[in-house]
Amino acid sequence: HFEMTTTSTNATPSSSPEFYHSLHVNYIKNLASKIDSPSSYEGAVTEHLRMSGIYWSLTALSLLVPSSQVDELMDLQNSIVDFVFSCYDEESGGFGGNRNQDGHILYTLSALQILALAGSLEDARLVDRRLEILGFVSSLQQPDGSFAGDAWGEVDTRFTYCALSSLSLLGALHVDVDAESETIVDVDAAARYIASCQNFDGGFGCTPGAESHAGQIFTCIGALSIARRLDLVQDVELLTWWLSERQCDSGGLNGRPEKQADVCYSWWILSSLCILGRVEYIKGEKLADFIVKCQDDEDGGIADRPGDMADVFHTFFGIAGLSLIGTLHETKRDADGNEMTSLTIVDDCEEKDDSTGTCRRKYRMIDPVYALPTDVVERLQLKGQIMERKTSSVDRDERLKQYDIL
Repeated sequence: HFEMTTTSTNATPSSSPEFYHSLHVNYIKNLASKIDSPSSYEGAVTEHLRMSGIYWSLTALSLLVPSSQVDELMDLQNSIVDFVFSCYDEESGGFGGNRNQDGHILYTLSALQILALAGSLEDARLVDRRLEILGFVSSLQQPDGSFAGDAWGEVDTRFTYCALSSLSLLGALHVDVDAESETIVDVDAAARYIASCQNFDGGFGCTPGAESHAGQIFTCIGALSIARRLDLVQDVELLTWWLSERQCDSGGLNGRPEKQADVCYSWWILSSLCILGRVEYIKGEKLADFIVKCQDDEDGGIADRPGDMADVFHTFFGIAGLSLIGTLHETKRDADGNEMTSLTIVDDCEEKDDSTGTCRRKYRMIDPVYALPTDVVERLQLKGQIMERKTSSVDRDERLKQYDIL
C-alpha cells in the first residue's frame, strides 16, 4: 500500500492532472443498479459476460478503497459471492458468464478471481465442487498442449492463461512434478504451445501464425510466468521493443501497428513489460496524461479514449495502468523542491485536515501476473516467474518480490 495526499473537492487544485477518485467509486458502486434495469441497453449487451463485469468492477474498486469498504459498497461477502455460485454449471463443471449459461474457462477464471477478492476460496460450495472444476479445466487441454475455451472447442492463447491461472488459484498447478504430485494438466506442453505462437516480430498471436496482438502477448507472457517457463521466450529485446512501439503520439498505447490508442492496452502492455523487467520502456508520464484525459469528469469512469463513453472494462484497466506505472502511488517534487503527488486526487472524503483541506488515502497495488491486488496474491502465496534486466537502473518493483527470477 502507498499513502497519498488527496484533495477535497473544495480545495485549490495543483498543477498535477486530476484523478476523479470519488466519481470513479460512485460510478462503480452504482453500475449494478443501472445495468440491472430492464431498460438498460448496456445491461442487455453485457448479460452474457456479467461474471467478468463483476470482476472488473470489484478489482477496480479494490484498488481505490480498502477491502472492508469494498464489501460495504458492493455487498461482496453475500450477494456477489452467492451470484458467483449461482452461475456454476453442473453439467460442465465450470462457471458461466451468467446464470443458466454453459461453463467457460474465461468466466471460470473470473469467478475464482472474485472469490479470491472475497476471501472465499475456502467456501464450502467451492470446496465441494473443486474436483469437478479441476476436471473441467483439464478436459479443455488439447493434444498439442493448447486449451479450448469450452466444450465447443475454440482454441486461443487466452484460454491457456485462464486455465493455468485458475489452477494456480485452486492450488492445483504443479510445475515441479514429483512422484507425489497430482498432474492435473500438462504444464510443459501448455508452455511449449504458447512458445509456438511467438512470431518473427517478437509478438504473440492467439494461435501459431496468427497476428501479434498486445492483448495476446499478455496472456502468453502471463501464462509462461505462472508456468515458470519464461525461458521459452525468444529474443526478449525484440518483443519488448514491439511493445514499446505501441506508444502513440497521444501518450496512449495501441494493440497493433497503425491502430488508435486505447486505455485497455495500458494493462495488456504494461503488465507484460513488468513481468519482463522493462516497464521503463514506456513513457509513464505521457501514458498517465492520456489515461486521465479519458475520464468522465461528470459521472466518473474511464473510456477507451478521450471523449468516448466510460465503461467498467476501461475503468478497471485505466486504474490498473496508473498503478503499474506507479502514478497512483508516487510523489514528486516541483521546481521549488516541494513534495507533490503525481496526480491531484479529487476526493470528497469526510475526514480532512482542517488546515490543508486534504486527506490521506492508501491505494492498493495491482499484480501484473494475476490481475489482482498484490496483497491478495501474497495472502494466497501464488507463484510466478519474472525477468530482471541486469543493465537497468530501475529498482526492482516491490509488487514482484514474491516471484522467482529467471
